[in-house]
Amino acid sequence: MKKITFNSPVVLTFALVSACALAAGLLTNGRSNLLLFSVYKGSFTDPLFYVRLFTHVLGHASISHYCNNMILILLVGPLLEEKYGSGRLAGIIAAVAFITGIVHILLPGNSALLGASGVVFAVILLSSVTGSGKGLPLTTIIVAFIYITQQVYEGVFAADNISQLTHIIGGTIGAVYGLTMKKK
Repeated sequence: MKKITFNSPVVLTFALVSACALAAGLLTNGRSNLLLFSVYKGSFTDPLFYVRLFTHVLGHASISHYCNNMILILLVGPLLEEKYGSGRLAGIIAAVAFITGIVHILLPGNSALLGASGVVFAVILLSSVTGSGKGLPLTTIIVAFIYITQQVYEGVFAADNISQLTHIIGGTIGAVYGLTMKKK
């Protein structure tokens, strides 16, 4: 019988900490999400304001929200972590969290942002760049076109609580990082 390995420390830790954040959110009727796992306009004197700029990607509104994000991250993330290394993948996750958090608080409105969908789209676009030869892969162009078209369409026509801008920012970070690393 084969031994089970902890093959992807960043991805597995991210999924586990997100599961703990989900459990805390469910047990506290969402209060822990508001305190720690959502980003929203707040006081610059509140130390948790700065923490939330990074931790909002760990929070999820429901089990379904968590599962949809984690399935994709757990499917694609380990391959990227193996290729780019744990530190670089953690850096991509942190960059997506910080940039989407800052953009969200700069936008008009007073909603809260939580969830890992920006990270999901970062790994999707990063994976479409990874593993191909020289040049811009046609798969990247097709994935980017489909994904951006869907996000713009849903942003204009869907009345939901989903931040399509977060998806676009995450995907852009993943694609830019992948193309930059490809040149090196």
